[in-house]
Amino acid sequence: MAFSNRRLLFDMVSSLVIGRTETMRTEARKISKSSWPKSVVRKWLHKNSGAHNFHSDYSALGSKSERRRSCSDEDCYDVVKNDFSDEWLMESRNRRKGWTHEEKETWASPEADTRNLKMFVGTWNLGGKSPTQNLNLMEWLKSPSAADIYVIGFQEIVPLNAGNVLGREDSGPAAKWLSLIRQALNTSKFEEGGVKARMSFSDLISSEENGRMYSDETSPSSDDEPGYRLAASKQMVGIFLCVWLRADLYNHLTNLKVSCVGTGIMGYLGNKGSISISMTLYHTTFCFVCTHLTSGEKDGDEVRRNLDVSEILKRTKFSHSFKSTPLQLPPQTILHHDNIIWLGDLNYRLAPGCGDTYELLEKNDWQALLEKDQLRIEQRAGGVFEGWNEGRICFAPTYKYLANSDRYVVQTSKSKEKRRTPAWCDRILWKGEGVKQKWYVRGESKFSDHRPVYSLFSVQVELTSSSKKMIPKHKTNSGLSSSCAAKVQAEEQLLLLTRAQSCIETAPRL
Repeated sequence: MAFSNRRLLFDMVSSLVIGRTETMRTEARKISKSSWPKSVVRKWLHKNSGAHNFHSDYSALGSKSERRRSCSDEDCYDVVKNDFSDEWLMESRNRRKGWTHEEKETWASPEADTRNLKMFVGTWNLGGKSPTQNLNLMEWLKSPSAADIYVIGFQEIVPLNAGNVLGREDSGPAAKWLSLIRQALNTSKFEEGGVKARMSFSDLISSEENGRMYSDETSPSSDDEPGYRLAASKQMVGIFLCVWLRADLYNHLTNLKVSCVGTGIMGYLGNKGSISISMTLYHTTFCFVCTHLTSGEKDGDEVRRNLDVSEILKRTKFSHSFKSTPLQLPPQTILHHDNIIWLGDLNYRLAPGCGDTYELLEKNDWQALLEKDQLRIEQRAGGVFEGWNEGRICFAPTYKYLANSDRYVVQTSKSKEKRRTPAWCDRILWKGEGVKQKWYVRGESKFSDHRPVYSLFSVQVELTSSSKKMIPKHKTNSGLSSSCAAKVQAEEQLLLLTRAQSCIETAPRL
C-alpha cells in the first residue's frame, strides 16, 4: 500500500514538472529537457537508486559478499558473508599473517583489549570552486604528524545553482579532490613507507572518475599496498565526505554504510543536509556526519539550524538485516554508534544586536566574541547538540573572507560582496567515551571565502567483541497502529504534493 501510494505521488509530481519543463533554465551543461523532470522528482522524493552507493578502494567488500534481502524489512538489506564455511575461517587465519609485530603482541595479550589510533578530521567550505593542479594539501593533512584515519568533509564542492541542485550530479570536482587527497596521503614525504612513485595529476583524476560505485564489480586492489586507502566517499549536491584508512587496517573494517539526508529546498533537497558514513573498526562503531546547515544571520535563523540537526538525527538510517540470532546488530541510527564525529559548515553566526562585535574583532578577542556564538548559546539552552563536545576555539572566525585575502568582507566598504558578520561557521563536534581531542585549529588557505578547520583525535577501539550494547530492532512507525500510520503517511504525501507544485512554480528563480 505504501509503495503504491508513493508511486502514485511520483507519477502525479512528474506530470506537474513535465508541464513546467519549458520554464526551467538548463545552465551551460547539455541536460535534455526530458531528464529534468525525472531527476528533480527523484532527488526530491529520494528515489535515486544510488543513494546508498559509495566509492571505495576495497574490492573485498563486494567480491566476497552478497546482498541479501531481509525478510522482516523489505526496504533494507545487509552485506553478509555467503556462508560461514571453512574457507571463511581460513581467510581469517590468513589475515593474521599480515599483522605487524605490535598487532600480534596486542592480540596475544589477554590484558590488551583496546588499541589507540590517531584520527584526523577536517572540514572546508570550498565556495563552489574546483581545485587547481598546484593546490597542495600536504601541509594541511600532515600537521603535526600522520594519522591512522582521515575523515575529510567538504561543503559547496560545486556551486549551489539550479542546475546542480535540481539536475544531474556533477561528480567532476569530487574526482579532482579525491585525486589530490590520495596524492597527498600516499607520498614518501608524507609518511615513511608511503607510495614512492607519484602519478600525474591527470592520471589520478582519470582513475577517480573511472572508479566504480561500491558493488560486486569494484576494481581489484592489493592488500599489500602501503599508504592509505579510500574506505568510502559520497557526494550529495555540494556536500562531500570521504574516509581514508591506513592500508593495514582494512582487515578490521566492516559494516560500511552511507546515509544521505536533504534538508534544503522544501526541507528535502540536497543543497543543504548531511552525508553520514557508518563503519565498524575492530569491534568499535563509528559514525561520521558531514553537514551543511541553513544559512543566514537574521534573528531566528539559528532555530532553523537547530531543526536541521533534529531532522538529520531523525531521518538518518543505516539499513541492515534482522536475524533471529542473538548477535549484536550494526547501528541503525547516528546516536547508536560508540563514537560520533559531526563536522561541517554548521552556519551558526554571532548573535545579532551586539554593538561591540567589530571592536572585539579588531582586538582579536576571540573568547569575548565566542560568548556571542549562537552554537554555544543554543547548546547551553539545550536547543541543540546537548551532551556533545567541542574543543577550545583559539583561532579567528573562519567566515567570511574576501577572495584571495586575509581581510573579512565586513572590513571593507569597497567590496561588492554582501556584508557578513565574521563567524565560526565551520565546526567539529564529537560524542563518545573513546574519543579524546589532541588539537583543534584552522588552516590559512585563501582558496575560498571560508578557512578550513581540522582536528586530531585519539580514538580507542575494542579489539574483542563485547555484549555491552545491543541495538533494538526498529519498527516502522513504532507506537502507531497500522491504520493511524497509514493516515499519517497519506497526510505527509498530500503535503509533499503541495510543496512540489510550489517548487515547480519557483524553480526558474533558484
